[in-house]
Amino acid sequence: MFKWIDHVIIAVNSLEQAIPTYEKLGLKLDRRAKMASQGVNQAFFNLGSGHYLELVEPLGAETPVGRFLSRRGEGLYLIALAVADVSEAMKTFEGQGIRTIPVEPEAGAPFVHPGSTHGVLIQLIERR
Repeated sequence: MFKWIDHVIIAVNSLEQAIPTYEKLGLKLDRRAKMASQGVNQAFFNLGSGHYLELVEPLGAETPVGRFLSRRGEGLYLIALAVADVSEAMKTFEGQGIRTIPVEPEAGAPFVHPGSTHGVLIQLIERR
């Protein structure tokens, strides 16, 4: 069902502090962005072939990433996995009793709830 890891998101308290760390690991910063709808500043490191490592910094304590950081601290926030058909994957998971988090199409891709995946939020990305 899964085709590949599309991207990985790491939650950090400060992009200014975290970016140099990842650059020391040999990664090159591709771009920065702000996604106000999700309440984050982002930094993207291109890993090649359309795959990214993304760092996210919350815009506030009450954003999803802000709440994550207050509960768990910095670290792995999300793994995005590519699937051929998101709707089919969601039906399959739900049929197996796996908890999902559907979203409106304009809001982005759906998720597999971390309560069903031993604490890891998984986003489903449709790639053909």
